[in-house]
Amino acid sequence: MLDSLTAETLARMQFAFTVSFHIIFPAFSIGLASYLAVLNGLWLVTRDQTYLVLFTYWKKIFAVAFGMGVVSGIVMSYQFGTNWSVFSDKTGPILGPLMAYEVLSAFFLEAGFLGVMLFGRERVGDGLHMFATAMVAFGTLMSATWILSVNSWMQTPAGYGINEIGQFVPEDWWKIVFNPSFPYRLVHMVLAAYLTTALVVGGVGGLHLLREGADAAARRMFSMAMWMLIVVAPLQIVAGDFHGLNTLEHQPAKVMAMEGHYESHPEGAPLILFGIPNPGEKRIEYAVQIPKASSLILRHDLNAPLAGLDTIADVDEPPVTIVFFSFRIMVALGFAMLGLGAWAFWRRLCGTLYHDRWLHRASIAMGPMGFVAVLAGWITTEVGRQPFTVYGLLRTSDSLAPVAAPAVAASLLAFVLVYFFIFGAGTFYLLRMMNMPPASKHLGLRDAPTRTARARKARTAPMPSPVNKEPSNV
Repeated sequence: MLDSLTAETLARMQFAFTVSFHIIFPAFSIGLASYLAVLNGLWLVTRDQTYLVLFTYWKKIFAVAFGMGVVSGIVMSYQFGTNWSVFSDKTGPILGPLMAYEVLSAFFLEAGFLGVMLFGRERVGDGLHMFATAMVAFGTLMSATWILSVNSWMQTPAGYGINEIGQFVPEDWWKIVFNPSFPYRLVHMVLAAYLTTALVVGGVGGLHLLREGADAAARRMFSMAMWMLIVVAPLQIVAGDFHGLNTLEHQPAKVMAMEGHYESHPEGAPLILFGIPNPGEKRIEYAVQIPKASSLILRHDLNAPLAGLDTIADVDEPPVTIVFFSFRIMVALGFAMLGLGAWAFWRRLCGTLYHDRWLHRASIAMGPMGFVAVLAGWITTEVGRQPFTVYGLLRTSDSLAPVAAPAVAASLLAFVLVYFFIFGAGTFYLLRMMNMPPASKHLGLRDAPTRTARARKARTAPMPSPVNKEPSNV
């Protein structure tokens, strides 16, 4: 099957595969690092042991997720030099420094304080330990800031010039970093990370409440997760609306694909709730739609005209089918998160938050849905940008390295096999840790680094002389 695919298609498949694995771990670790900082701060203020139990429980899960995120991200950087070397050459003067800033500031900050956060409470004291925990959380947010700046510049390039050999070169770093779509993407992604973490924490809390309804730690984590949902889900919907308006201004073809508008609507465009895109005939089959609602959402006017893909050249048109469905998956899950938060809020008012078993089952079912929503959002963003790597300026077909399709196919197969083995095992281990009660002491991990000096001393100690030992019969 791979023999019929071009090198470009295979390279895009490879990058999509690796980035899909990578994005789910940072999305979780960004939110979980902030959650750990909150838990640690609440314990220091209240000295409520429940917060300390939860901090100890989730910090070990964070350590594994953080490590998997780092490993999955390293592979992507190599692809810039192999499959996408032309892209790297042309955008390197701008994207290279931004990626370096992420490593030198954010990643070093996370890595430098991670060990103190994990193992240092008894060694450095509560104050410095809290500072280290806050720095890890701040580092994850800084990492997201730099990465989102890079991606946003590719979506809405600004502050650049083009030199005599066709490279993008910086002219105004402020405009490059704070490009037109950057603030919207950053807010949208960080809120998505918080929602993803809240759903995981809520799912784990719901699981343990089903097993033991009186578990104080399970009650606390479930309550905190449901508060996060009811507060952050509405904010995410509002942030998504602003992000959509910004995308309409700077990337109109992407919005046309998201909305399924093959045709222009001079007197108000309908909101297509569902349908099946037909790219051949350029129309949506079996469309379920609300008249003029799309114009109301995007222009805040029922009769506002909206251009369609008939105004875009076919060679510049994004893959409508993928963008159309991924966008709807993301939006549907966003409203499902809001619904779960509202359900929990109602049960809280009724005094049955910890007793509604159907709510707990729903939270377990929604546990992984944050990852699905993040993946759907990234697919909408990245596929909607096609056929460009730098929107409107550098085509994907012109970004590819001079590599042969069989070589890319071989590396793709290797990635698939290795990723499913390593990250499959890692994910299984994470789920196994989450399956254990919050009060579990070890979760399969030590509470401190191995003390090699003590171990060496034990190995070199003289063996006691056998006393009254019977000879072996073997």
